[in-house]
Amino acid sequence: MTDSSTPSPVTLERDGGVAVVRLNRPDAMNALDTATKESLLGTLREVAADDAVRCVVLTGTGRAFCVGQDLKEHIRLMQQEGASLGSTVVEHYNPIVELLATMDKPVVAAVNGVAAGAGASFAFAADLRVLAASAGFNMAFTGIALSCDSGASYHLPRLVGTARAKELLLRPRTLSSAESLELGLASEVVPDEEFEAHVHEVARALAAGPTKAYGAVRRAVAYSAGHSLSESLAHEAELMNSTGATADHAAAVAAFLAKEKPVFEGR
Repeated sequence: MTDSSTPSPVTLERDGGVAVVRLNRPDAMNALDTATKESLLGTLREVAADDAVRCVVLTGTGRAFCVGQDLKEHIRLMQQEGASLGSTVVEHYNPIVELLATMDKPVVAAVNGVAAGAGASFAFAADLRVLAASAGFNMAFTGIALSCDSGASYHLPRLVGTARAKELLLRPRTLSSAESLELGLASEVVPDEEFEAHVHEVARALAAGPTKAYGAVRRAVAYSAGHSLSESLAHEAELMNSTGATADHAAAVAAFLAKEKPVFEGR
């Protein structure tokens, strides 16, 4: 029987077209135990499938964004025959990152505190990373003799380049918000006291935008990273045709002709 007095490890807050998915284990610095991973995966599937959600914000409660795998639980699982990190990577981490990176709407990582290991990888899968000034990143994996996971080998080199990505993975350290911004890991850095309000403003603006166009841009960028110029141009043409047929594009054209600001409905 579930104890209803136990806080959910992941909460979902809706505000118009914005869905805030919040890791909610502040006493454990939002470390990822099995219950948290399962709840996060289920919540992301829910918001990804909901057309009323036009922007997703991933953030944490307390002083950490997410410090990655819950090592206390991991030690217990290591003592069980057949238990391995490989299984949770396949069952939890991989689908979580795929959802963050490919859902048909923009995703903002609101990095309220330290993001380490898989927590950093989750943030890298988002479109924008807004960091509180006190926040930072640490790749952490090799510090506990593990390879990287949750898309770190895919997203990190695309953000900072291959050489710098290997340096950060081979010699993990905590990067300040200022250094994260300089390296391109942060989209912007906001003073702690302004962080929540600014994230809300960014998310509301995205939620009021042309959602289908945003989703198409996400797919175009991801596709072009692994295909030739000719293939990418052909894919862009397909996406231009699909977005050109949306109600939002028709509204934008009509607003332009009327010299008015368009109102987008996300369809």
